[in-house]
Amino acid sequence: MSAAHERTPSRPGPGPLGRGLRLRRWDASADSDVATWLRGRSDPEFRRWNTPLSAVTDLDGARASLRTQAEREDEGTCAHFCVTDADSGNPLGHIGLNMIDRVTRVARVGYWVLPEARGRRVATRALALASRWAFTELGLHRLELGHAVGHGASCRIAENCGFAYEGTLRGAMPEAGRPDAFRDVHLHARLATDPDPDAHER
Repeated sequence: MSAAHERTPSRPGPGPLGRGLRLRRWDASADSDVATWLRGRSDPEFRRWNTPLSAVTDLDGARASLRTQAEREDEGTCAHFCVTDADSGNPLGHIGLNMIDRVTRVARVGYWVLPEARGRRVATRALALASRWAFTELGLHRLELGHAVGHGASCRIAENCGFAYEGTLRGAMPEAGRPDAFRDVHLHARLATDPDPDAHER
């Protein structure tokens, strides 16, 4: 598979609105966004199931992380959104498209939800909304979603949004807090040609 990426001169336009959510760009200059990013990335549940290469542990690190993310968006290799309530604008979590390859039209999707927003199907609604946006606005053909084996909630979210289980990737993710140990990952994927499950109605 080609690793080449087409470069885009600027980030894609405003994020999508629907299913009771608005997906908007993160703003590294906004203190509230920096605080939300830190809270989400340092949450114990996030750290249990995700193993980022660079941990975010303070506000300075959170701001630097958001700035790096914005630079990658300018390069056209990712698209990250703060998931907010459509009515109040309150932040609920994050969803992002990573490793966007415009040659093969493939990207990887990831998400997390703030503790107070859990149990409201935020991730399911955000994934459904972002997937449709990626297929229609970015013209992508395939979206991949990987999660650590044992993360049942993420598995259900993927399936509810039409991401079919395609197999287990052995030793594909470091253990939480253990860069010297590895765990298996379930791979799910959805194609632009797959039926839209209309997950918000489920």
